[in-house]
Amino acid sequence: MAAIKKDEPAQRFHIPKVPTYVPGLDNILHGGIPMGRTTVLSGGVGCGKSTLALQTSYQHALHGDPVIFVTFEESAEAMRQNARTMGWDIQPLEETGKLFLMQARITPGTVMSGEFSLQGLFGILGGKAREMGAELVVIDALDVLLRVFPEDQKRNELYALRGWLGDEGLTTLLTVKIATGDDFAPHAEFLHFLADCVVRMDQRVVDQVTTRRLRVIKYRGSAFGSNEYPFVLSSDGVITVPISAVTLEHSSMGKPIPTGCAKLDEILGGGIRRSSVTLITGTSGTGKTTLACTMVQAACQRGERALYFSFEESQDMIIDNMQSPGIDLGPAVAADLLRFSTALPEAAGAEQHLVRSIADIEAFQPQLVVVDAISACLRMGSELAAFEFVMRLTNACKRHGITMLLLNQAEDALDRLELSGVGVSSLVDGVIILRHVNTGSTIRATLLVLKARGAKHSRDFFELEITDAGITLREMAFDQPVGMIGINSRRRMRRTSGQEGEGLL
Repeated sequence: MAAIKKDEPAQRFHIPKVPTYVPGLDNILHGGIPMGRTTVLSGGVGCGKSTLALQTSYQHALHGDPVIFVTFEESAEAMRQNARTMGWDIQPLEETGKLFLMQARITPGTVMSGEFSLQGLFGILGGKAREMGAELVVIDALDVLLRVFPEDQKRNELYALRGWLGDEGLTTLLTVKIATGDDFAPHAEFLHFLADCVVRMDQRVVDQVTTRRLRVIKYRGSAFGSNEYPFVLSSDGVITVPISAVTLEHSSMGKPIPTGCAKLDEILGGGIRRSSVTLITGTSGTGKTTLACTMVQAACQRGERALYFSFEESQDMIIDNMQSPGIDLGPAVAADLLRFSTALPEAAGAEQHLVRSIADIEAFQPQLVVVDAISACLRMGSELAAFEFVMRLTNACKRHGITMLLLNQAEDALDRLELSGVGVSSLVDGVIILRHVNTGSTIRATLLVLKARGAKHSRDFFELEITDAGITLREMAFDQPVGMIGINSRRRMRRTSGQEGEGLL
């Protein structure tokens, strides 16, 4: 045998894989489940194990790959009905021999006599697999079958099942229920040791919001995403958006595009850059929505499509309110150049909002996306969930070259820029700050461009006024705002006069 030279690395072997066809999951599994081996989906009640297993079976059958689906808990007719609720009509696939739905329920009245083993099941599965040419077998609720065996026999039957599946070269997907928490039933823990790939699924309630999580516990012979990933059970089945799939594949920003306000274009050095993300932040009543709708109207007048995500106001309310400053969004809506997607943040978890938002983007293919407001995303659950929603949505827009406006309701000003706890300042290409100032006799709104990547922008404060004809901007009549509301103005004044003391936050 010829020795391998030290400078010649051994040829790397990659195990063959079978796709699950579940959006996002194959990214986590680095291609899919192992071909010719056993994969276990484990989790508590209602976490989506059976749905994921049925989804994979249906998609494989649609792609022309025969599948055997064995159910030990639901009846065959119940599985067909469950599938139809998600738009999966499996009956035609059964009729063409692409999917065999095997009902193997053990009813409460079943009486076991004599010795019982899985050999009969092996015979049925083996014969049907050869008849259909099936290479994928899905067994749902295996734990129900295991109940008929004494505890000391369960391990022997699991050994026999795994050995037979391996000898037949079948790719197998097993679902098994486990109790919530860390206490596994002995057979479930043993099955985790036997399986080549184990995916743990669960649902939990965080701050009164239900979320679902998925984690790959083990995968023999393959790398995999090892984090915990959120997923949703939608009307189309299981969908996950793994953080592992978020890579920096953004194209460079394009040329400046007009905002609809000539003075703002001048301040920004030509306008906002195409494919950029701009954060518009400010206290209540400073004109954030008006400024964003000015840009939306300008985009639609150029024939571009705009998608407006609103978490605080309805479509009719936004359109009606914009009539006052002379911004008529009705024609753009009528021409289907502008669409609104509105929802209360509390209506669902961050994952459901993300899936819905990305689906809206893919359906409409907009050039401009507005999120009003990212501060409201905190009501979707935890602060981490809000950040992940904004980060993943921003990443999706950047990958598609979509210009994006993020509105934020802020409480403080320049010395508190990690805005509303969402922490997206580093993700954006531009930051526009709107603030109220007390000039001694009146309260005025100001605009400051704090950041504009790739542009030579003004660093001066400008007075912003909302008129019947839209937004007007003009240079401030003093060097710096006095008595800026919402920031440490008292401390600034004392430092200027040489005095020390605590300021207002």
